[in-house]
Amino acid sequence: MSFTSTVTTTRTGRVVSSRVLRQAARRRYFSTHSSDIINRDIVIVGGGPAGLAIASALGSSCFIRKNASITLIEGGDLSKIKSWNPPSESFSNRVSSLTNASYAFLQDIGCWEHVDEARTCAVEQMQVWDGISEARIEFNANEMSSPIGRTGMARLTENLNLQRALLRQLDNIPEVQIMQKTKVTSIEHDTEHHGGWPLIRLDNDQILRARLLIGADGFNSPVRKFANISSFGWSYDTQAIVATLSHMPRGAFEGPNTVAYQRFLPTGPIAFLPLTPTASSLVWSTKPSLATALLACDPRVLYLMINAAFRLPYTSIKYLHERILEAHSLGSPISADQVQEEIQWREKTHGIDRNSAYSSVLVSPNVGIPPADSESVPPIVTEIQAGTMASFPLRFNHAESYIGEGQGARTVLVGDAAHTIHPLAGQGLNLGLADAECLVRCIKNNLLNGGDLGSYTALLPYTQERYLANHTMMSSVDKLHKVYSTELQPIVWARSVGVEVLNELDSIKAGIMMTAGATTKNRQHGEGSSNGWSLAGSAVQTLAATAHAASAARGVLGNALGSAVRSIAARYQ
Repeated sequence: MSFTSTVTTTRTGRVVSSRVLRQAARRRYFSTHSSDIINRDIVIVGGGPAGLAIASALGSSCFIRKNASITLIEGGDLSKIKSWNPPSESFSNRVSSLTNASYAFLQDIGCWEHVDEARTCAVEQMQVWDGISEARIEFNANEMSSPIGRTGMARLTENLNLQRALLRQLDNIPEVQIMQKTKVTSIEHDTEHHGGWPLIRLDNDQILRARLLIGADGFNSPVRKFANISSFGWSYDTQAIVATLSHMPRGAFEGPNTVAYQRFLPTGPIAFLPLTPTASSLVWSTKPSLATALLACDPRVLYLMINAAFRLPYTSIKYLHERILEAHSLGSPISADQVQEEIQWREKTHGIDRNSAYSSVLVSPNVGIPPADSESVPPIVTEIQAGTMASFPLRFNHAESYIGEGQGARTVLVGDAAHTIHPLAGQGLNLGLADAECLVRCIKNNLLNGGDLGSYTALLPYTQERYLANHTMMSSVDKLHKVYSTELQPIVWARSVGVEVLNELDSIKAGIMMTAGATTKNRQHGEGSSNGWSLAGSAVQTLAATAHAASAARGVLGNALGSAVRSIAARYQ
């Protein structure tokens, strides 16, 4: 086989091939337009919480902003978030819990002073229980003598409240350039200049050349695609329903609404997260068909089912789900009156006292002495705030690497671009903020040492610290989801005994809480950043390690532990 090409004779008599001419034209194109390319040391793609946190943390360091040019690119309109100003009694349906470590990080970078604290709530207690056996574990921050007891186990805030605070912080840092309402059209590898820096082409015809390209651009990350980093994962057979709930305030003889509740049903966990004395946030993971059916009903059906989901035995909840699905399949959603009538009949059948906290239908003013079990379940929901009912699919996804190599060099992934996690532990935002804190620390150390901040060796400490920490948390949450998704009696028995044993061992519970709270101090040295409190997460995450904890304690507690285990195990036989 032979290869031929056309030839051209120049005025000097030289004969050159068409291939050489094309290469020369390409070189002339780049040299002609090189002045149109804007060189930046750091380009962040994505203006969500993780991207804004990185930009704010970089800009908050006087040393970094003096030694590196920083640009953030966001396709959406960030001015809408900056001007977000809802009524004090109205809350967004996307709420996240911040661990004490995340809270400390936001304070360190100067963001927290811009957060509207009236729209946040410290979680002082968590109650988590099995939807079949009712085995329960409780954590209380007031039992701690460390700083964790002063700030709670987590702090709830709307995502918009946090994003607005980060934007306000960036308003004070003019060195950080923000390009909003600007989309990335393509990312290419510059083979002509600067050792192969990424070229980011924007829809406003600008081209940025980045020494370091940070992908904070979500699950469908263009930066990850450019870096040719594959990921692994799966979609869960569950859908998350979110909403903002209005409810009765706690009575004079009850504690404040600072308790987070989570019940693990086989169809998925349902979480009740406090915001104010009369408002809380819902995250209910359930089957997609049921989520669709519930959202198609009158909002009263949803809040009646929320009340029932925290109170009725699972056999009755399962029957109610079947009724709702059957009515939806016939094209006629079940009515609130039908659901209320069914719940009342089932409460009577189960012998639930109408004056008990487990009676979910009849609401009376909180006067007098409440029932003894009043704080075992959330307050009765009386309304769902208009426009807050929504749902979204859940997935597990983890990039195989956080830093690019070869043609995708000088790139790094953070937040959802690197990992997505089931929300049952409330850890998604915390993992992203931990990524941001670690990456900024690596960038600063590299600049202090006079290194190339986009090189593989400069980014390696970031991936070494964060990959294992994130994967450990993600795997623990995934295993919990699977363990609590079954109704098989041997598994129900094993998990119930584990929860009850852990709940009885105050010293081990205190150790777990102290370990979680210690991350506020340790994360500044790159240690323990995957720990920390989260809503239900820090409690239920430890269940997988219950057997190990019990084994470790056996040498100290001796026969007392064995007696406790036998006594608790007997309850489920």
